[in-house]
Amino acid sequence: MVIMPETSGWAGARTPLGPVWVRAGEAGIMAVRLQTPPAPVQEDTAPLARRACAAIAAWLQGGEWPRDLPLAPEGTPFQLRVWRVLCEIPPGHTLTYGELARRLETSPRAVGGACRANPVPLLIPCHRVVARNGLGGFAGRRQGAWPDLKARLLAHERKQPT
Repeated sequence: MVIMPETSGWAGARTPLGPVWVRAGEAGIMAVRLQTPPAPVQEDTAPLARRACAAIAAWLQGGEWPRDLPLAPEGTPFQLRVWRVLCEIPPGHTLTYGELARRLETSPRAVGGACRANPVPLLIPCHRVVARNGLGGFAGRRQGAWPDLKARLLAHERKQPT
């Protein structure tokens, strides 16, 4: 695992999935970026961000799922409700957008929108929500590198201890 230099409140790590960047605030982890470096921010809360990067990198290299990291995503009340339920899906398991929508008494499209808006992917595991007849999208994309990344995450979780 290589922890990359801090970038104005963000910490980064090289992982088997590529670079992962984490931003933390006083209340907890606010954002995770996959692949692309983040834009600089002003606050310096890197110790928690570095700890989260290390936990994510260790998990992606065969360790346990990162637990007990404080999360502080910003979103609408509906998005926060969806994200709380996403955190209840255990590693190695999936729910369909429809199943999740029934639990929340909403529509699959609304669940997909909340998943797409998730600022903390991996730690709020939106990758565990799949389409009824296949993988579905990831980060708002249905083709290319992002759905491939989702498939790799799900395959990784099926092989890992929970």
